[in-house]
Amino acid sequence: MNRFNLITQATLALAVMATAACAAQPAPLPQNSATTPPPPSVAGGSMPGQSNGAMPIPAPPDVGAPAPPPQARDNEPLNGAPASMSGVVRRFLINPDGEVDGMLLADNTLVRFPPHVGSQVASTISPGDTVNVSGFAQQPDGTLRASLISVTKNGRRIADQPPPANAQRLPGSLAGIGLVKLSAVGRVLRVTTAPRGESDGVLLADGTVIKLTPPAAVQFANLLRPGTTIAAQGYGTRNRYGEALQATAFGTPGNLTTLYGNLPQ
Repeated sequence: MNRFNLITQATLALAVMATAACAAQPAPLPQNSATTPPPPSVAGGSMPGQSNGAMPIPAPPDVGAPAPPPQARDNEPLNGAPASMSGVVRRFLINPDGEVDGMLLADNTLVRFPPHVGSQVASTISPGDTVNVSGFAQQPDGTLRASLISVTKNGRRIADQPPPANAQRLPGSLAGIGLVKLSAVGRVLRVTTAPRGESDGVLLADGTVIKLTPPAAVQFANLLRPGTTIAAQGYGTRNRYGEALQATAFGTPGNLTTLYGNLPQ
């Protein structure tokens, strides 16, 4: 058998297979088959909402009033303007729980970062090191909330990243269990601010941090000024990085006002 005959037979075989496949498909039902339900009859010979012989026109969707623009929630931080600077680290700052959450530079610039970043900062940077900080300058006091810190002498970088999902956290029932009663007297170096810019305490010249609730800070607004001598009592932590307390009484030396009547002073 020559090559031409082989090609011819193969072509015929393919044609037969295609024909069989087409034949195996069911024939379409006639349009007036008994299996096709008749359209519902309507008086007047047309469907509701349509003219004779015309397809129904769907009603336009119900469009309500436009949604109001999103509003910032009370607990959302105000990032401020992007900023970067270099400076020499004077000291670390802690919160009342004893966690490093900031550092004071030689020119009195206050750099803040989340407490979960503080352990890495304290193990990488030492007082006297020159650092480059990028982040956002918070108004009105110019506090720099760091997103990236790099050390000039070795190029090591610390970025503000979310804590690991499996990070160990103290149960809420044990919050404050390690706090001790503290008192402080000193000159205000800087007023500290909450993430949205409202005053929430003071940093004294010796590095002590005194935290107030924003309403209490409003109550003592006349004392929250650099150079003012203040006094406070409360509960917090003193460790190798510094001292910080959450005030339960605040005022001037010899003239303290109790902030919470149900707490021991």
